Amino acid sequence: MSGVLSLFSLEGQLALCTGATRGIGQATALGLAEAGADVILAQRDISNVETKTQIEALGRKAYIYECEFSSQPSVATLIPAILKDNHKPTILVNCAGIQRRHPAAEFPDTDWNDVIQVNLTSVFSLSRDFGAHLLSQPADPSGRRGAIIMVASIMTFQGGIMVPAYAAAKGGIGTLTMALNNEWAGKGINVNAIAPGYVATELTEALQKDPDRAPSITARIPAGRWAKPEDFKGVTVWLASRASSYVSGETVVVDGGWMGR
Repeated sequence: MSGVLSLFSLEGQLALCTGATRGIGQATALGLAEAGADVILAQRDISNVETKTQIEALGRKAYIYECEFSSQPSVATLIPAILKDNHKPTILVNCAGIQRRHPAAEFPDTDWNDVIQVNLTSVFSLSRDFGAHLLSQPADPSGRRGAIIMVASIMTFQGGIMVPAYAAAKGGIGTLTMALNNEWAGKGINVNAIAPGYVATELTEALQKDPDRAPSITARIPAGRWAKPEDFKGVTVWLASRASSYVSGETVVVDGGWMGR
């Protein structure tokens, strides 16, 4: 591979992906493997080997590490366990997430705490530990050490309906992306976020089945459809690769045009 296409190659790279057993996380992990990366899968259920098997079918290596993102002690052990096994990942994709829906006046503290822990606190902790690992490694000849990719949301910019905890967490992801960029971009670590619009996954199943809201959402999307997980492969590979070497601190919206309406 030569010319501009070589900028998108992830040959020789090792990526750490969370939330990759299904949906966007699974699609992006497979996309990274298709671009040449080996992949570490951090997941709660280590008996689920579907993504690992698909990655290995592409001729890439895949490793599973157990991590419960609702537990800070579990998150704290992930990077040390990976480094202890002499793995040296250069790409992190933070895709693990949960959703809870209630009217704001009835939103339980337990659900608020769960959503903030999984969707924001664990993301910061993992990014902090991963960033410290990258800073301890030598940069390549271009000065690059690695890439961290967050998964934000259009709720980073909008409040949504009946999802105050999710909106607060995703708003935090947007500013966390900028904060980490401010410290690390000059040290060879690109930090960016992808903000999906409405995606047909298990996370949005209740919304897809809502007879009133689902049709109104689809009608507002200029592309005329909800996203599929596969729609996020290309942007993830771009942000993980040298093709985006001068892009950092950005939240890239992938929403079929929703935010333009």
